[in-house]
Amino acid sequence: MDLAELRALLARHARPDMSTAIDGVLISKVERQSPPATSMSGTVMALIAQGAKQMALGDRVYEYRAGQYLVASVDLPVTGRFTRASADMPALGFGLVLHPPTVAELLLQAAPGDLPPVPGAAPSGMVVSDAPDELVDAVIRLLRLLDRPRDVAVLAPLVKREILWHLLTGEQTGAVRQLGLADSSLSHVARAVRWIRDHYAQSFRVEELARLSGMSESAFYRNFQAVTAMSPIRFQKQIRLQEARLLLATHSHDVTGVSARVGYESPSQFSREYRRQFGVPPREDAARLRGTAPGRVPAVV
Repeated sequence: MDLAELRALLARHARPDMSTAIDGVLISKVERQSPPATSMSGTVMALIAQGAKQMALGDRVYEYRAGQYLVASVDLPVTGRFTRASADMPALGFGLVLHPPTVAELLLQAAPGDLPPVPGAAPSGMVVSDAPDELVDAVIRLLRLLDRPRDVAVLAPLVKREILWHLLTGEQTGAVRQLGLADSSLSHVARAVRWIRDHYAQSFRVEELARLSGMSESAFYRNFQAVTAMSPIRFQKQIRLQEARLLLATHSHDVTGVSARVGYESPSQFSREYRRQFGVPPREDAARLRGTAPGRVPAVV
């Protein structure tokens, strides 16, 4: 696999905010190894062209390097860091946001037997594989369009669908396919994930989320753990702490107010859990973050 052209395209079109002129396409360029940072993964495919990255999801740790891709099929709270990056050889990555309706459309168009079989168990919400040549080739052709703006509107949607088709017919077909299936275990868990994200400050009972997801309590708990590598309560805690960090970037003098706003009844418990998550107390972290609010771009690219 020759990644030289892919690296050149990524380096040339990288922006500080990771955005590009093609909707849903992201480019990262990082020139130093980074300390662990928490964020949401987004539903995205990330392909590394140079360097390496480490991603922690609950108790699982994923590592992907040049020539490998990661798929996040649920928007998950993760902790990531680049482990190989320097000014002379920056880490370079490509990201494509995955949309369930587009996956569903391709699944409807596929003929019987076109897609490989998938195991019956719920897939993890995050998976890593070696990138086949045809996937890398499609990514390169998509990025070439950045040099031909006139062609983007017509050709970019076609190449993005090709990339998605390679994911659906590849090694991680299970994780990608379930993204587009309304009745899949992953989509049921994703429904609960969205509820927790939208109501993270509220307390809940697991049986209520199971009912929302259309599963028995035992099946819901088992599938939630398989997809997110966390219990629902731990997942909520991760969301609360990440939202608190975003708020502290702009409300650095009101730690107590922020802790209450994200759902903590005890400021001391909030401080303990915040320090355990981010390595420093909330007041110290708030001072460091002042004026530089963390972004919400996907963390896996």
